[in-house]
Amino acid sequence: MRVLYIDIDSLRPDHLGCYGYHRDTSPNIDKIAGDSVRFDNVYVTDAPCLPSRTALFSGRFGFRTGVVGHGGTSAQPIVEGPERGFRDEFGRTGWMVLLRQLGYKTATISSFGERHAAWHWFAGWNEIYNPGKRGLESADEVAPIALDWLDKHGGDDNWFLHVNVWDPHTPYRTPDSFGNPFEDVPLSDFYTEEIWQKSWDGYGPHSPQEANGYGYENIQARYPKHPDMIESMDGVRQWIDGYDIGIRYADMYVGHLIQKLRDLNIYDDTIIMISADHGENQGELNVWGDHQTACPITCHVPLIVRYPDVEARVDDGLHYHFDWAATLVELLGGDIPDAWDGQSFADAFRQGETTSRDYLVTSQGAWSCQRGVRFNRNDTAYHLLYTYHDGYKMIEPIMLFDLDADPHLQHNIGNDASTILSQALAMLSEWQANMIKNSQHDVDPLMTVLREGGPFHTRGELRNYLEHLRETGREHHAERLARLHPEEI
Repeated sequence: MRVLYIDIDSLRPDHLGCYGYHRDTSPNIDKIAGDSVRFDNVYVTDAPCLPSRTALFSGRFGFRTGVVGHGGTSAQPIVEGPERGFRDEFGRTGWMVLLRQLGYKTATISSFGERHAAWHWFAGWNEIYNPGKRGLESADEVAPIALDWLDKHGGDDNWFLHVNVWDPHTPYRTPDSFGNPFEDVPLSDFYTEEIWQKSWDGYGPHSPQEANGYGYENIQARYPKHPDMIESMDGVRQWIDGYDIGIRYADMYVGHLIQKLRDLNIYDDTIIMISADHGENQGELNVWGDHQTACPITCHVPLIVRYPDVEARVDDGLHYHFDWAATLVELLGGDIPDAWDGQSFADAFRQGETTSRDYLVTSQGAWSCQRGVRFNRNDTAYHLLYTYHDGYKMIEPIMLFDLDADPHLQHNIGNDASTILSQALAMLSEWQANMIKNSQHDVDPLMTVLREGGPFHTRGELRNYLEHLRETGREHHAERLARLHPEEI
């Protein structure tokens, strides 16, 4: 069997046509989805990029690998100590290691490992192709490497090819020649003058007045399509267009990869997987064009799997991203190591049935320190956000959202749904107890993040950011942040 995994950075499901988006961002992906199993509730365990891919390719929660952030101690795997053998856990039980044990040739085309100094992530690859721009390469620089690889190796049996494209990720930079396919297509109903004004008057890194960080970054000078501020509804349109155009550009090259499979007469014998490392907030929690929370917008990812001889359908069960990794290993004849947190649902997948976890726990340690709980009660989808460090955002310590009524996270219903909130907190407590019981170390890596000064992308930023808020007429927000974080001033 052959496996092609197309990994599109920062891709949120609800901006794809096959997940209901009204803009034609993904014609090629939609076509594949019509012939695939589309998973509607797959979540990454740990966000954003470095923790997410570490968890997926290791099969383990960040709590257990130690990787929950982008810098400091918790951006590195926990040292295994004197009991470590010739190879570490990544080299013994990683996803690609398991596939190699099954006789698969594994290859990645990605700059992710270099971008995040994720050297542990390279465990198990036979071949590594680094396009070399640390995530700033466009799909037109990645796809030719993949197409050449397929020309050379596509006709072989038993390979796994990972192709990582970054185009929806900021800064928005599609070539001018590609144009704007959405120039005359309206935004979704969520984007109103009221939403923009509330966001503009607010605060937080990657909010409209600080669209690229903390308000003193100049990105637009280098990337003209990427504004430094979202100053009006016209700016909102430019911003969302930039994201959607990036998706459409990536989708075009997805089409080229799929056509190559057809040209090589291997399409019918290839497992095709399309997913992402995390989603992308676009106004939710006043984060625009980034992935800073453990919320369902950041942590919910698409997963589309075309599997030979498995009928197309929708799976709405609650799954972690590494549950699919475990499922693939079992489908291909392997066994899941005891070290893994990922759980296979291979039997149900083969039989066209849906299984589901009772609830999912998400984590964020790079831009804030949070855990989330995604669960269903009485046919309603909920998400709890429990915050240890707000990352200087407009969020409360405990928030609960009804995702059916409020998919863009505008209304915290925690005070009005005490029973549901209590149930969610109990789930989080149960998960934490299981992690402590089953981990080989006695430290929650999110607590390490807090002890080292908070989320990596906020460390040392508060003094300058408070001054920026005061200079831009938002003294009341500066006062609030100063009260919340006196030890950081």
